[in-house]
Amino acid sequence: MKLDNPLLAVFACPVCHAPLRADADAGELVCSSETCGLAYPVRDDIPVLLADEARRPGGSGNGSA
Repeated sequence: MKLDNPLLAVFACPVCHAPLRADADAGELVCSSETCGLAYPVRDDIPVLLADEARRPGGSGNGSA
């Protein structure tokens, strides 16, 4: 999946339900909420929208949600 895919307009953060924005440099979808801000990985062009796989920007590794 390209990170500029129009389908991204319907994706939402599974934790807070805010819209997601693409971070093509990091290969992630990032929650647009200032209070949440979780980043979800995109693996093999498939967004992994699981809270357990999310990370907080600036943190390292998965599952830091």
